[in-house]
Amino acid sequence: MKLLVVVSSLDLTQPFSATPAWWQLLKGLYEIGAEVIATPYQGPAIESLWWRAERNPTQWQGDVFKSVRDIARIVMPPKQVQMDDTHSADDEATETFSDKTVRKLAQTLTAPLWRRHLDGILRTDPDIDAVIFLTVPLNHFNGIPQYLSERYQKPVFYFDGDVPASLPNMKGFASGFRIYQGADVSEYTAFISNSKGGEELLQQLGVKNTHTVWYGADPDVFSPVTVTTQDIDVFFYGHGREYRSDWIDNMITKPSQELSDYQFAVRGTRLGDIGKTQMLPYLSFSKLREYSCRSKINLCITRGAHASVYGSSSSRPFELSAMGACIVANPYSGLEEWFEPDKEVIIINSAEEAKDRYSFLLNNETERIAIGNAARERVLKQHTFRHRAQELVDIINMYL
Repeated sequence: MKLLVVVSSLDLTQPFSATPAWWQLLKGLYEIGAEVIATPYQGPAIESLWWRAERNPTQWQGDVFKSVRDIARIVMPPKQVQMDDTHSADDEATETFSDKTVRKLAQTLTAPLWRRHLDGILRTDPDIDAVIFLTVPLNHFNGIPQYLSERYQKPVFYFDGDVPASLPNMKGFASGFRIYQGADVSEYTAFISNSKGGEELLQQLGVKNTHTVWYGADPDVFSPVTVTTQDIDVFFYGHGREYRSDWIDNMITKPSQELSDYQFAVRGTRLGDIGKTQMLPYLSFSKLREYSCRSKINLCITRGAHASVYGSSSSRPFELSAMGACIVANPYSGLEEWFEPDKEVIIINSAEEAKDRYSFLLNNETERIAIGNAARERVLKQHTFRHRAQELVDIINMYL
């Protein structure tokens, strides 16, 4: 199978949190025998051993826009949204002036360049079986999917890796685009997302065919490393309080203040009050892996937008499990689809329960090791990105 993938970014230096996952997915496609041509929406085209890279036809326009947006957000930082923020139907349909301006500029100035670019690739490589738009701003490509499917008689898929946070009723993340306003979801052969519960939400927006491919982990990338000592008792890696403020308080801030004998540490930004918790520096990806392996307990604090909609996967549970971490997680609807509670992951429901489970686990090394080992075995059996790549290919084959 040969796939043309328009991916949000291939540049790991840019702040797109899903980019490492898309690297692993594209690598997984290569490993099961699929040929991938990847062309990025943001940033440069980056060649790899696992895909052929095609240029970004609007790279300088995207770089200019990103620079302007970054400056604007320094002057007027976006509000961090929490789960108790509610939105009416009118709110969902309403865009800010800047949202509308960006969307219209994209549709007028950059969409024609993308159409010509993709046209050229499909003419040069007529044996491409399908086209996938991978978590790019949906409403910046109006008209292109329908044009491609009609001209080349190939299925065109949209893969949204941010459901449900990307959907109009959630207003997306403060740091991202509002991608559904003004988009025509009927142009696509089918939608694929990271969320089982999100399928119904997508259908309510008019999507006809929906499928789920969850996140996973490449166990060669996220593998345990040998450390001299586990000198961190409780560790969390993540950025922002958005959609998880209460659980940061319940799992980090309050326990760190009351369990003074234990070493709490975090690596992240915009986390707010983290109590008596050490902030570790970001040095490299390999250092983050070392931090996790140095930690006796690794926290998985999933944003409420994902945790509240059944089976809305995120990367962190799979990454930590692949490294053999003993994970303590906040309540997460559908987590049992991936890991068995109390055997492969510990779920807590309050700050008091968090303190009790931390104390028990920190005093029971055998239990911690057994949980971490069981979680890694589960990933190897069911949740690698090679598994996800095969699931994606199976979906595409349904439409060929």
